[in-house]
Amino acid sequence: MDDLHYDKLQRMYLRAKVNTEIYDTTTCLIKKGEAQIGLTLSDKYFHALGAIHGSVYFKLLDDAAFFAVSSLVTDVFVLTTSFNIQMIRPVSAGVIKAIGTVRFKSKNLFVAESTLIDEKGREIGFGTGNFAKSKIVLSKEIGYR
Repeated sequence: MDDLHYDKLQRMYLRAKVNTEIYDTTTCLIKKGEAQIGLTLSDKYFHALGAIHGSVYFKLLDDAAFFAVSSLVTDVFVLTTSFNIQMIRPVSAGVIKAIGTVRFKSKNLFVAESTLIDEKGREIGFGTGNFAKSKIVLSKEIGYR
């Protein structure tokens, strides 16, 4: 693996419309078998009780695990086939960060996990998922540049 692959994945991720238009404070750092996805919270992510909605937990946890796996796959796009999360505590301010790592890999199937922490270093959620190689080639057309 080389840094160019990680850089291309990071650019692809950060330029996706969901991150430029909705999750516009997203950060991303990808290394071999690991990814860190960060987000500065604002009230646009809150549910009625004033803390972040579960969809935010899911997005960051899935994305971190997904890109940990993607760091190991240099030819095709990876797909999430299942992902389960556990929300441990609510959070409503600051920066949160999901750290994903690969737990298992075979020819076409990967298992990865991620942990979501707040800026005080407390775990606020975690997730585990299965990922598979697709037939979609990593290319400029999908933002891999």
